[in-house]
Amino acid sequence: MQREKMTENAKVLAQRALADHIYDLTLEAPQIAAASSAGQFVSVYTHNPAKLLPRPISLCGIDRAAGRLRLVYRVTGEKAGTAEFSRLAPGDTVRLLGPLGNGFTVLPKKRAFLVGGGIGVPPMLQLAKDIRSGTAQGLSGEPCEMHIFMGYRDASAFLLDEFRQQADCFAATEDGSVGTKGNVINAIEESGCQADVIYACGPTPMLRALKSYAAEHDMRCFVSMEERMACGIGACLACVCGSEEKDAHTNVNNRRVCREGPVFDAREVIL
Repeated sequence: MQREKMTENAKVLAQRALADHIYDLTLEAPQIAAASSAGQFVSVYTHNPAKLLPRPISLCGIDRAAGRLRLVYRVTGEKAGTAEFSRLAPGDTVRLLGPLGNGFTVLPKKRAFLVGGGIGVPPMLQLAKDIRSGTAQGLSGEPCEMHIFMGYRDASAFLLDEFRQQADCFAATEDGSVGTKGNVINAIEESGCQADVIYACGPTPMLRALKSYAAEHDMRCFVSMEERMACGIGACLACVCGSEEKDAHTNVNNRRVCREGPVFDAREVIL
């Protein structure tokens, strides 16, 4: 269930480059941090009046006690709003709307695979921390067994060391420079690990492959979908995805990724 969303002028505390075009931004936003959970996202507004629409960025880290959010994002072009964000420095402020969307709910006492690919890697870090501590939505203080699989193009492998601090972690790279050469399915099969449920975020081809893998192995699968968004609150229908059942809002077979998602039971959506 979505929590109340709000706007907040967040203060920049730190920023660094993690890899080529990948930035790690820490913000002070106590109101949004207090209401956020793993798998949700925020909409970040630029200071450019020509760019009216905010940019959706998933939550990589949530520190409710300190009132901080961590956003790890990719700069998509020199004229993009994310390029402006990459120039933010400590002391600057940026306007946020959030928390948005529905995050992950973890099935208790079920062995889990956490899978991330590309810019879908960052939101899985907070979920891994919450599962390890037993504080994830759906858990009641008791952690469950998990194995982590992260997919990258090359040796950049950002955040991999942090995932290794949470649980057994396996990497896959397209060029074989780190871990298994290939994709996350190759890494899962090579590891020999077993699980009951998959939680994943990444590009659609990866999610589609994981949905098929889960069906073949009698597993549940929950996917956080990546779609281009405009409003971020479900009004514009720019981020709809196909669904198996009719949506009560539109009476057609779709779901709004920003509103009903971004996390879905993979059986409910068409990938």
